Amino acid sequence: MNPIESFELIKRGTVEIIPEAELKDKLNLNRKLIIKAGFDPTAPDLHLGHAVLLRKMKHFQTLGHEVQFLLGDFTGMIGDPTGKSETRKRLTKEDVARNAETYKEQVFKILDPDKTKIVFNSHWCSKMNFEDVLILSSKYNVARLLERDDFSKRYKAGNPISLIEFLYPLVQGYDSVVMEADIELGGTDQKFNLLVGRELQRDYGKTPQTVITLPLLVGLDGVKKMSKSLGNYIGFNEEPINMFGKIMSISDELMWNYFELLTDLPKSGIENRKHSIEKKEAHPKEVKTELAKLIMDQFHNPEKNSEAIEEWNRVHNTKNRSIPDEIETFQVGEDVFAAGQTQLLQILAKQNFIPSTSEGRRLVKAGGLYLNEEKLSDEKYVVEKGKEYLVRQGKKGKFLKILT
Repeated sequence: MNPIESFELIKRGTVEIIPEAELKDKLNLNRKLIIKAGFDPTAPDLHLGHAVLLRKMKHFQTLGHEVQFLLGDFTGMIGDPTGKSETRKRLTKEDVARNAETYKEQVFKILDPDKTKIVFNSHWCSKMNFEDVLILSSKYNVARLLERDDFSKRYKAGNPISLIEFLYPLVQGYDSVVMEADIELGGTDQKFNLLVGRELQRDYGKTPQTVITLPLLVGLDGVKKMSKSLGNYIGFNEEPINMFGKIMSISDELMWNYFELLTDLPKSGIENRKHSIEKKEAHPKEVKTELAKLIMDQFHNPEKNSEAIEEWNRVHNTKNRSIPDEIETFQVGEDVFAAGQTQLLQILAKQNFIPSTSEGRRLVKAGGLYLNEEKLSDEKYVVEKGKEYLVRQGKKGKFLKILT
C-alpha cells in the first residue's frame, strides 16, 4: 500500500488528526510505529462502540505497525472523570482484574493476536514513589485542568472535584511517556487526555505523539452514544440472532454511519448503496441486512450468522409469524413463589433476559415486551402457578418460555 493509500485508510472515519502533517511524516518513516490505545476495564463487556477504536488499531496492524493495547488496570481504579458530573465510585483491584481478563478474550475478535502487545499500566504506575508523583504533578497546572468542560462545569456549579480526578489525565498521559507512543487513538471525549499525553512526552524529552480522535458510535436509540448503562448497545458476545435483530432496529439514516465506522466497505460502495435506495433500485432492509452480515462476521462464524438471519426473518415474517424451534425455557421454583417475587419483570431480570427491572419497565412503556404474542402493558404483571408464558423482546427476536 503506497503512502497516500495508507494515509486514507487511517483517516477514514476519524474526527481529528493532530497534527495531520505529522501523521503523514510518521507513516513515511522506515520503521514500525508504536500505536497506543487505552481501555480502562471498568465493565466486563465490550460493545460495538469499542469496535470503532479497535478497528482503527487493526488498520495500523494491516500497515505493519506495532499495536499496544493498554489495559488501564491502574487508572481504572481511579476512574476516568470524562463526562461525569460527580466523582466516580472507585473500583477494587479485583473488579478491574476480572474485567481485564474478559477484555483480553474479546479484543482478539478484531485484533490480530500475533501483532498485538497487551500492556498494563500498573506495571509502571504501581512502582512510582511520592517524589515521582510530585514531579509528574508539576508538569501541569490547575488552570489548564479546569479548561476541561466537565471539570469547568462542576467547579462553577460548586460540585466537588477530587484531587485523584485531577491526576487521571496526568497518569494517562504518563502512560504515553513510558510507552514512547508514536500515535495515540481515542474517542472525541478523550481529546483532552490525549493532548496531555502529547505535552507530557515533550516535557520528558520524548517525541510527542500524534493524536487521532474517533467519533463516539451512536447507540440503538439513535440519539446517545452506545453505552451498556443506557441499554442501547450491541455486545461482542451477543448471540448472532440478537446481534442481527439489534442492527436491523437502527434507523435507515444511522446505518450509513455504521457502514463507515464498522466495516471496510469502500466509500464508493457505500455511496452506490445510498443511490440505489434513492432510486428505489434497492430496499433499505436489504442494504441493512448486508450491513448486519458484514458486522456479524467479525464476531461469529459466517455460516452461523447466515442461519441466524434466516431464523430471524422467519420469526419476524409479519405475514406468517412463527416461533423458533428451540426456545430457552425457565422453570419457576417454589422458592420464587415463597419469596413473593413473582412479578414477570423480576423473573426476567433474574434470568438476564432483561438487564434490570427498571430496564424492563422502560421496555414495557415503549411497547417492546410481548407476553404470549401480545404487547405487555402491565409492568407489575404477576405470574401464576401451573401456567406457561411465552415472552418476546421487541424486534430483537429474543424469546423466553416460563413454566410455573
